[in-house]
Amino acid sequence: MGRPQAGVKAKASAYDAIAELYDPWSRSVVEDIAFYVAEAKRAGGPIVELGIGTGRIALPTAAAGVSVIGVDSSPGMLEVCREQAAEAGVADLLDLRLGELIDPPVEERVRLVTCPFRSYLHLLTEEDRIRALRSAFGLLVPGGRFVFDVFAPAADDIEDTHDRWLEREPGIFERAVWDTSARTLTLSVRREGDATTFTLAWLSPDEWRGLLEGAGFQVIGCFGWFDKRPYAGGEDTIWIARRPR
Repeated sequence: MGRPQAGVKAKASAYDAIAELYDPWSRSVVEDIAFYVAEAKRAGGPIVELGIGTGRIALPTAAAGVSVIGVDSSPGMLEVCREQAAEAGVADLLDLRLGELIDPPVEERVRLVTCPFRSYLHLLTEEDRIRALRSAFGLLVPGGRFVFDVFAPAADDIEDTHDRWLEREPGIFERAVWDTSARTLTLSVRREGDATTFTLAWLSPDEWRGLLEGAGFQVIGCFGWFDKRPYAGGEDTIWIARRPR
């Protein structure tokens, strides 16, 4: 399962510090799993998952019989994923690769590329967003689908959480520092012995649509939740786009 990527060096990632903490921290996030697994089963493997992390989505996908090429920039997260895949008996269905969203180390062309759990918010510049979307486009066969989710915060969410340490899970705390002018979120996570901080940046749905279409995609769905209800305002958007035939 997995193989070294030529020219890719392991480098520090903000997620390395919380690789063992990540699953307990995100334990309550389950609403997207069935959605992404269904998309993978519809496409058939192999699929490419960008930002695979510890395998929160990929392990259930592999358990459903779909092979996954998983890319992540955190060596620590990939190691946890590797261990958990072995424990779950699905290691032979996961091909884990160290790499970045803007230039995934994938030569294969597939029917489905996914980027779950708001991972594109780690792209802080327009240049990086354009590069990442064009890279995802290039991984698809004609007619292939690209599925990802992002969010833009509501004013009450910002007011309720700004610069406060809140207990997300027992013993695990997070602090959100919002900059509404720059449209960035600096998120800190800590548990005794483990801590990290990283920055996310958000866009409006119209801006995401423009970027997708500029990268060559045809947008075939923009949903407000993982049950595929049409987007009608709110924080979350789930996108399904297609590379034209």
